[in-house]
Amino acid sequence: MANSNLALVTGANGHLGNNLVRELLRHGTRVRAGVRNPSNNAPFVGLACEVVPLDITKLADLERSMQGVDTVYAVGAVFKLWARNPQEEIYNVNMTGTRQLLEAAAAAGVRRVVYVSSIAALNYAHLPTSEARGYNPDRRNVYYNSKNDSEKLALELAKELGLELVSVLPGTLIGAEIFSLNESYQILANIYQGKLPIDPNIYLNWTHVQDVAQACVAAATAGKPGERYILAQERGTSIRETIGLLNELFPEQPLKTPPRLPRPLLRGLAWLMETGGKLAGQAPLLQTSFVDMFWGLRLDYDISKARQVLGFRPRPVEHALREAIGYLHQHPSLLQPT
Repeated sequence: MANSNLALVTGANGHLGNNLVRELLRHGTRVRAGVRNPSNNAPFVGLACEVVPLDITKLADLERSMQGVDTVYAVGAVFKLWARNPQEEIYNVNMTGTRQLLEAAAAAGVRRVVYVSSIAALNYAHLPTSEARGYNPDRRNVYYNSKNDSEKLALELAKELGLELVSVLPGTLIGAEIFSLNESYQILANIYQGKLPIDPNIYLNWTHVQDVAQACVAAATAGKPGERYILAQERGTSIRETIGLLNELFPEQPLKTPPRLPRPLLRGLAWLMETGGKLAGQAPLLQTSFVDMFWGLRLDYDISKARQVLGFRPRPVEHALREAIGYLHQHPSLLQPT
């Protein structure tokens, strides 16, 4: 019999996962934190939670971790935009992890799954986009494909297995506790440190991670099974706009706006970066798929559904940026190359 006050968070040492653990503890919920490497315990210092080994590609880990659990927050997934073998390292892991997680949850008698998807799994053909517009039909980026297909699989499989599943789709998360820079935070750090040689004319969605964590907790009780909820800012923010806001917030360290290249030239540069990245085995600064998909496209969202149902109230972009940069100031080791 599941304990009604025990929640499992997968990917609990990641940015959203760890802040979600903290939010649940503030609500008095007993938390089991699933992590791939339990010896990496820095994210859990001072937190009264149970830490267990959990690799979403290992069914035995999932089955053990879900015993006695009422609610699963499925946060753990591969969050990287590039890999040498993207099909194997990104797509297959996210698809396999999703299937096994839901099968293990059903077998363990879990009541509800809050499935963390991404704004990558939205259709940008018409803006502002909403949950009702379906999925992204553009198949040029493997990470985006993995988020679209794994969320669709989660909703379909949950229905088959009789699981209550609510899907949430966060924006570009920044702010609060983080123990190593992920893709989102690294982009902001690069902007703040003046490490962008060019302006790719791509819009980002700076959303505070604590606002999303609060909405995830609300989704466990107020969300409707089978429904999707966008957890993002209503309007995207360009690199230029981000630099402008940072210069207003931190005038003591003025940033220069890098030049913006015409789309064909930018695409050629991205191709060179990708080619070099494949040879060196390192992620390129820019990929052709992102130029093709998002150059000049302001990513705006209709978040009225999450506002009404989950009480989602994202703090303004400038507030999220101020807190995120403040956190980096307080933890300068995060900005050191590893």
